Amino acid sequence: MHPALTTLLAEHTVDLDTWRSWWDQLEQRPLGPARDSDRAQAAALLAHLSARLPGPDTLAALLTSLTERSPDPGPAHPGSVNIVGTGGGPATFNLSTAAALTAASMGIPVVKTGSRAYTSTAGSIDLLERLGITLTSSHTHTADQLARHGIAFAGPHVYPPALTRLARVLFPLTLKPFGRFLNTLGPLLATVPVTAQLTGVAHTTHLDALRTLAPHVNGRQLWLAHNNAGADELLPFADNTLHTPTRTLHLAAGTLAPASGTLTDLAPHPDDLTGHFLTALTADAHPTATHTIALNAAALAIASGRHTHWNTAYTTALDALADGAPRALATRLRADHKAPAHA
Repeated sequence: MHPALTTLLAEHTVDLDTWRSWWDQLEQRPLGPARDSDRAQAAALLAHLSARLPGPDTLAALLTSLTERSPDPGPAHPGSVNIVGTGGGPATFNLSTAAALTAASMGIPVVKTGSRAYTSTAGSIDLLERLGITLTSSHTHTADQLARHGIAFAGPHVYPPALTRLARVLFPLTLKPFGRFLNTLGPLLATVPVTAQLTGVAHTTHLDALRTLAPHVNGRQLWLAHNNAGADELLPFADNTLHTPTRTLHLAAGTLAPASGTLTDLAPHPDDLTGHFLTALTADAHPTATHTIALNAAALAIASGRHTHWNTAYTTALDALADGAPRALATRLRADHKAPAHA
């Protein structure tokens, strides 16, 4: 067995060189079906990481060993942000995607990352596919989309290629059984050219680990959000906490938005996923949905540095939703996807 696995199973610290050796081994293996022993080791390693997060030094070394193998995204776009959650919380419609479109309609550059569903009805990538909105295929494509629309939905190129190789070794097993661990670490693994990232954390048991890892995330300031409802978005009817690089902010229920409403108001529509989502981007949405989207968009506005006052940022987000600007932006993105490519 590889030392990375034996050291992890012994609950000792796996250092950076050992993780590098693990990924080197994956890169050097021949093409074609993996040996049963290689598949078993990969599955055992992921199962152990999924069952219990290792110590901070092991996690930091793992994070570095993966992100250092990703292509450099180049300098961050000034004042740009990302919003992404760790998943695993209560079932809600795609609030972070709605907040991203709302913030972009407010003039804030957004490069949004996401994943497919592991526990939810539909992850952000699943939703975007159904909407007909294209993921970017490279960092250059991301920059083009950002210049054209003020928002870009980043594709798989932002994640370490080593994860793709790991998936190939596991085949015919899938990564889905290890989704909780991958969702927890995933927001930190993406190399996106933004200045700040708002990451919602559903399970506070992972919060300390993520706060420890935050300084190891290169190129962007990491904001970590959680609340007493166990959601990975800010909620107007819950007590929310934001850990920024410089301080901790508390947004009690009702601080900006009305504290009325429940998680039931934010549930996905099982029979009309895209229609329900697009309605949420307009004045016709349920009030709880409107206030929740505006609250998260306001946090992005503050993280971007575009706004310095929460009340102003929140009101601006409400105005954008009342005007239907986020839905209009989504419509333009869909049209761009359908337009024929230029020679």
